[in-house]
Amino acid sequence: MKTVLRTLAPAAVAALVLAGCGGGGGGEQETPSVSTAAEGSAISPERCAENEAAGKITYVTGYQYQASASILDPIAAQALGYFDALCLDVEIQPGTGETAQNAQLVAAGTAQLSSMSGGSDVLVNVANGVDVKAVALFGHVPIATLMTKPDVTDLKQLEGTTLGQKGALPVAIDAMLRADGVDVDRIKQVVVGFDPTVLVRGQVESLTGYKSNEPLTLKALGEDVKLWNPEDYGVPGSIAATIANPAFLAEHPTAVQDFLRAQLHAFEHCETAAAECVGFAASAARSGYDTAHNVDVWTTEEGLVTSTLPAGQVLGQMDPAAMQTEGDFLLRMGQVKAVPDLTRVLDTAVVPALYANGTLVWPAP
Repeated sequence: MKTVLRTLAPAAVAALVLAGCGGGGGGEQETPSVSTAAEGSAISPERCAENEAAGKITYVTGYQYQASASILDPIAAQALGYFDALCLDVEIQPGTGETAQNAQLVAAGTAQLSSMSGGSDVLVNVANGVDVKAVALFGHVPIATLMTKPDVTDLKQLEGTTLGQKGALPVAIDAMLRADGVDVDRIKQVVVGFDPTVLVRGQVESLTGYKSNEPLTLKALGEDVKLWNPEDYGVPGSIAATIANPAFLAEHPTAVQDFLRAQLHAFEHCETAAAECVGFAASAARSGYDTAHNVDVWTTEEGLVTSTLPAGQVLGQMDPAAMQTEGDFLLRMGQVKAVPDLTRVLDTAVVPALYANGTLVWPAP
């Protein structure tokens, strides 16, 4: 999804010129050379003062510096100087993958904003008593997938076989199997690590994973696998949500708005500059970063986000009806005892206000 951005002031244009990016695979990365925007160069003095009053904004990623939606885009926004241009003091902290912990940090005010894996992740945490508010949602499709060898032509063939999962069967995969008439109790489930080659080596006949991770690893190894996707069986889902501390959102609305403005601006930049943006993440990770794999991660997730954007909506916008559908699904699957009141969980006004006639407004008003 490409949009035509409003014209920057000449000083801001000059400040956002880039030079270089990280490259290569794992190992030590060179820091990309970036001319960052001057403090407040894309904002009025009055709005700058409002944003500065918010103090340091801590943003916790979903998982380390992985090049996923809602992780790579804030990293790029920081490296490109977009936060500085909006007078935002942002610290990005790498998450561990335990997004329930992220939600608790935000609820406690230890962090102000965080990435979550999707709408369901937000709803489950709120249903468990964690006080956070969702302000953005990027993709409108389940991220989970089930991998098999190509000779599996019917999911019922998995009855009597072994399925590998990471500790629990993802609810979207469970629902997909049941929707296709599979007796899940007849599938032996085993906990496996994060090496997807257990599937091609025949240690399991099916393997759960993420569309933007394990299938890419296997493809890079030249292995041919078949993906079974929950959305093809009517299972709802979403990816890459952003949550905020409710008190912080109420006290500093322009800071939250402009954080998302910078994030969305960076997302649009990274749509056509994947290697450059992944280079920023590689530099933040410092060592052991698989740049080539993460370019594939970003390209895949960016495609999932833009291809599932509902007609008439803008990037990042939350759809209460779709979120209600996810909540009802979680209720049916026994993941929550009741669907939280969405009027208390979602702030649906933040993202649409960042756009004018479908175009992201940059710089800020």
